[in-house]
Amino acid sequence: MNIILLGPPGAGKGTQSERLVAEHNMVQLSTGDMLRAAVKAGTPVGVQAKAVMDAGELVSDAIVSALIGERMDAGTGAGAIFDGYPRTAAQADALDLLLAERGQTLDHVIELEVNEDALVERIVGRFTCANCGAGYHDTFKQPCEAGVCDVCGSTEFKRRPDDNEQTVRTRMAEYRAKTAPIIPIYEARGLVRRVDGMADIAVVTASIEAILNAD
Repeated sequence: MNIILLGPPGAGKGTQSERLVAEHNMVQLSTGDMLRAAVKAGTPVGVQAKAVMDAGELVSDAIVSALIGERMDAGTGAGAIFDGYPRTAAQADALDLLLAERGQTLDHVIELEVNEDALVERIVGRFTCANCGAGYHDTFKQPCEAGVCDVCGSTEFKRRPDDNEQTVRTRMAEYRAKTAPIIPIYEARGLVRRVDGMADIAVVTASIEAILNAD
């Protein structure tokens, strides 16, 4: 089974992908992680991508697609979860070709729908323990003892520098402008299903499972 998870940054794609990997033995294909791994490993595509990044340029659709193909050829278990790919219509076309070349098909496109203002609150308020990485939130999940990590007892916490309102809203606008237009491509094929991405994590998981099990 091959599925695409769509949604803006912070919608919960990574969390839901981890759960699908654990439950179904699927492989999460996250382009950012794969790009870093390919560069570190010095694969043919990684070498090519490193040269482009070292020159201060953006990695092209062709390189990203080649990276996806390279990973697919290494095996994808019970199926692939495409997280962060495709982002554009050109990448959607490339994915069709990659799957066809390997005798595979795309089964579902699942969009995690979110409320922008609520998503901004969710992202801007999050912070983690600097020691063990346990996650917290200003509003939704404070440590039981103020300033002390529930897990390891550390008193050091950190926030991601890009977890600010301006950055989040810019990413949302970029998602709407570049990625959202690919949805009609898949809607025309009857592949798109939508899930409330603002619901509790377990509820989102159950909704996704219901879609996958409906076949």
